[in-house]
Amino acid sequence: MIADFNSRNNGAEAGAGFGSGNGASASAAVPNAIEVERIVKKYGDFTAVNDVSFDVKEGEIFGLLGPNGAGKSTLIRMMTTLIPITAGTARIAGHDVQKEPDAVRRAIGVIPQALTSDLDLTVEENLNIYAKLYDVPAKKRKQAVDELLEVVDLTKWRNAQTKTLSGGMRRRLEIARGLVHSPRIFFLDEPTTGLDPVSRVAVWEMLTNIKKNRQLTILITTHYMDEADRLCDRIAIVDHGKLVALDSPVALKASVPGTNVIEVQFDNAPADWEEKLRGLSDVTSVQHLGAGMYRVLTGNGSRTTTELVEMSVEAGVSVKSLSVQNTTLDDVFVHYTGRQLRDELVKAYGFVMPPSPGVQP
Repeated sequence: MIADFNSRNNGAEAGAGFGSGNGASASAAVPNAIEVERIVKKYGDFTAVNDVSFDVKEGEIFGLLGPNGAGKSTLIRMMTTLIPITAGTARIAGHDVQKEPDAVRRAIGVIPQALTSDLDLTVEENLNIYAKLYDVPAKKRKQAVDELLEVVDLTKWRNAQTKTLSGGMRRRLEIARGLVHSPRIFFLDEPTTGLDPVSRVAVWEMLTNIKKNRQLTILITTHYMDEADRLCDRIAIVDHGKLVALDSPVALKASVPGTNVIEVQFDNAPADWEEKLRGLSDVTSVQHLGAGMYRVLTGNGSRTTTELVEMSVEAGVSVKSLSVQNTTLDDVFVHYTGRQLRDELVKAYGFVMPPSPGVQP
């Protein structure tokens, strides 16, 4: 059953199912950096974002998790004044996005999904130009650039042309550029898409350190489960423009029936094998992933595994591989949307975003 979660997420409601994960009193004591209330974005008859509400506390890393086309980037574009809001309100650092766009822009740093630094300029030149656009004084500008180059480990490449950098290094430059004017709130749209695993981990560690040392509030969109789990204090799952679940990673995983996941591949399973797997002790759900692979959620991984192996031996079914792990965010996504996130990522979304006039994100 697909859950529909569109209510505000603080105060008493936080304790009713999806909350901050830190307790209602602690949550209430921390002011909101971002407040989104019943926000809607329509393009003609198409609704890209549908009645979404949430709050982000100061100092929090908040994640929007969902497949491409779910509405994550559209949400960020509205919150950062890049596209108009059709209905609802958004307040960033206490400023109404529609009524005080300039104040919002001064309070935020934005890292778009695409790499946008000028390839023909050096690393330092890219940072300096951005600092000038935000009227950072010359003396403070040099100090800010030097500090940020150190933070993102690009000091050695400050005089290198940007086009000579690797993808991971360019992403680190983009992050430094977004921080050069000392924003209070940092928006990152799919920050590690296209990066190799080592570069992704380096970006995660860098963002964690930056948030801690600069007391930033960070809102990140991602379709990577491990990224959301590793980085975020709270996660909002977005699907087809709606918010379907919101809580801490631990609480979201605890909300899914079953504490263990068994991934098992069989060589010659019969047609009724999925039904037989559902009949094992403590099993709450079974997904057939294709090619003889099944994903089994259970409340007791040891007992279910033992019964599964015994049943396979008796039926003459070969077990090619088997692993047991704890519930993951992938299971959470399946629980609240009825399908796997990894399946959604390979599908082309039916709507193409029309180009917006003026500055592109």
